[in-house]
Amino acid sequence: MGHSGGLHLKYLIFAVLLVFVKCWEFSKNAKISTRIVQTRYGRLQGLILPMDQHKYLKPIEVFLGVPYATPPIHSNRFSPTRTPSPWDGVRISDKLGAVCPQKLPDISNETEALEKMPKGRLEYLKRLLPYLKNQSEDCLYLNIYAPAQGKW
Repeated sequence: MGHSGGLHLKYLIFAVLLVFVKCWEFSKNAKISTRIVQTRYGRLQGLILPMDQHKYLKPIEVFLGVPYATPPIHSNRFSPTRTPSPWDGVRISDKLGAVCPQKLPDISNETEALEKMPKGRLEYLKRLLPYLKNQSEDCLYLNIYAPAQGKW
């Protein structure tokens, strides 16, 4: 890859990370999109997230908590996944779905935690852990990020 290709890749990676972090922190300026998207299982309406602080980035449309399979609970536990049940009406996709159950690191004692990990990782975990508290076996959801369409 040439110099300009490598530079382009760095900017792309930076933009993706920026969008990811920005979407996690959901600015007060996020608003429900006027666009409704038809999927195989029903209609979705997401959020428009302006990238106010970054003049070169255009707004993005975000669809949070979109089911991609039937929840693996009760009789579906330990079975192959199946397609999700269709829904009626418009599903407002404005909330993150639950994360799959996992053991979270204990960082309550920062001094002890810093003996096991670098400071950067500890800071990252402190920002991330609130989003990982909502755990459930019903966790088969996608978060979709796309360029905003039309006028915002």
